Amino acid sequence: MNTVTVFLWTALLSFLPISELRGGIPFAIANGIPWYWAYPFAAAVNALVAPACWIFLSTFHKLFLRMGWYQRFFDRFVERARNKLHKGVEKWGWFGVALFVAIPLPVTGAWTGTLGAWVLGLQKRKTLPAVIIGVIIAGAIVTAVVTLGVQAFNIFIKQV
Repeated sequence: MNTVTVFLWTALLSFLPISELRGGIPFAIANGIPWYWAYPFAAAVNALVAPACWIFLSTFHKLFLRMGWYQRFFDRFVERARNKLHKGVEKWGWFGVALFVAIPLPVTGAWTGTLGAWVLGLQKRKTLPAVIIGVIIAGAIVTAVVTLGVQAFNIFIKQV
């Protein structure tokens, strides 16, 4: 695979909600991109998720609110989420969003962090930097794990 194709796949994997950085960085490194290029590239693409997701949510939410079934569902869903998470949101706020995004596990990441912040009514002006900080931390963790894992794996491979 040529370098341009690897970077395109890395961008796609880094932007998709399922894989995000957990897919983009290992893919790039496994396909010969050095970690010092893979990490900033994948993190930059993944950081674009926050504004894209926020724009998508605000635009389509306004359109869907015109439908009664959506409005009833959304009001119940949001009210339940806000009641359940109110103490945590009051205590941690945008810092909690950054920590949530920074944990590189399934169902955590820029997409879920932005969606959660939007549903809970956090300010966009504080949420977007929090998501970006979380992406930077998550990217560093994934890069370290992949790089150290590859180096540890090389112990078992004899170079000829």
